[in-house]
Amino acid sequence: MNARSLAVSIVERLRSGGHTAYLAGGCVRDLLLGRDPKDYDVATDALAGRVQELFPDALAVGAQFGVMLVRRDGAQVEIATFRSDHAYLDGRRPSAVTFTSSAEQDVRRRDFTINGLLLDPLTGEVLDFVGGRADLDARLIRAIGDPGERFAEDHLRLLRAVRFAARLGFEIEPATLAAITAQSASIAQVAVERVREELLRILTEGGARGGFELLDRTGLLGHLLPEVSAMKGVEQPPQFHPEGDVWTHTLLMLELMQRPSATLALGVLLHDVGKPPTFRVAERIRFDGHVELGATMAAQILTRLRFPRRQIERAVALVANHLRFKDAPRMKQSTLKRFLRMEGFEQHLELHRLDCLSSHRNLENYDFVLRAWSTLPQEALRPMRLLTGHDLLAAGYRPGPLFQQILQAVEEAQLENRISSRQQALAFVLAQFPNPAGSAPAGSEDHP
Repeated sequence: MNARSLAVSIVERLRSGGHTAYLAGGCVRDLLLGRDPKDYDVATDALAGRVQELFPDALAVGAQFGVMLVRRDGAQVEIATFRSDHAYLDGRRPSAVTFTSSAEQDVRRRDFTINGLLLDPLTGEVLDFVGGRADLDARLIRAIGDPGERFAEDHLRLLRAVRFAARLGFEIEPATLAAITAQSASIAQVAVERVREELLRILTEGGARGGFELLDRTGLLGHLLPEVSAMKGVEQPPQFHPEGDVWTHTLLMLELMQRPSATLALGVLLHDVGKPPTFRVAERIRFDGHVELGATMAAQILTRLRFPRRQIERAVALVANHLRFKDAPRMKQSTLKRFLRMEGFEQHLELHRLDCLSSHRNLENYDFVLRAWSTLPQEALRPMRLLTGHDLLAAGYRPGPLFQQILQAVEEAQLENRISSRQQALAFVLAQFPNPAGSAPAGSEDHP
């Protein structure tokens, strides 16, 4: 059973039990736009206790707000009781709610008109109390009622408006846009985790460039990512970056992304974050050390936003390695192979491709690396180890820091195709690393 079938069956069951029920919110918006909804929600006049009677397996996920969850065969649907909200005292949730039998009252406490539509899945009738269909047709994001009040109630709506506009390719209606700008500083009061998830969705759901232009236009960017806002107006050498400053270059890369992974999107956004603080003009514009500083800054930014450690590591690796492609044709075989075997290398490739297409458009280094990555077999990139520590002990070496140095040198020679067998590796070690002075074969004793 898919989520839509489950939602329709829930509406049917509620109605057969004597209740009003509709599909509600984002799923209605997406269906009317011809999109496949990610989630389905049902709104009803049935109270949570009654929902539990009709669906004994329903889970109370927000009973104080009248929200229950039904799961079947991997699909899930939220069922929410019609309600009106009392005052929002924390900029996130209403202090209390009043349950109601009025669908219109329920709609009028929601965020945006395009999310305030109700759909009867059995007849196809759409209930529109707030002009949502007109705004869908006009491709507008408009707050329901007074926009200042809507954003004061839940400050995260500031970011949600930007996300919907970016993902759908809509404009934000002027009064709504003005209210976002006026209240942009309030975003600092929202829990970091909620902000992180909205930013990530802006980056990955489509329309990332438009989303970040809106973040900048409304002032939200400066409050959330001042390091990215600092890219504006930072000039770059025109021979390498004819497109313009660091901000323009980053926007172009965001525009070219095609539904990227979270780490690739973060890498693209932050790959040049070290340029503003390292900008200087000598014989030409220079950004000495911007990669190293950028990797440090990226780690700090993503830690501040409480991204998972694994995502931070992979995004920082993208920032730290994004300039290495220019050296690839001159790399030793061992260096190139180690480069190619970095974890998630396809993301490094894609970031470099976007970087080139958003600047000088020269893809020679990209093509060189892509050919090597596509043609070198895994056993060439990660050859089986020819020697182990036990082999070194048997050859008379004592355990210590030298072991790691020897094994690294063996792998280097192997990657350079200078050795390919255990016998060759042992001969290489004995030639390159004669036993240190005073060393003796394991198990031997020195006598006076």
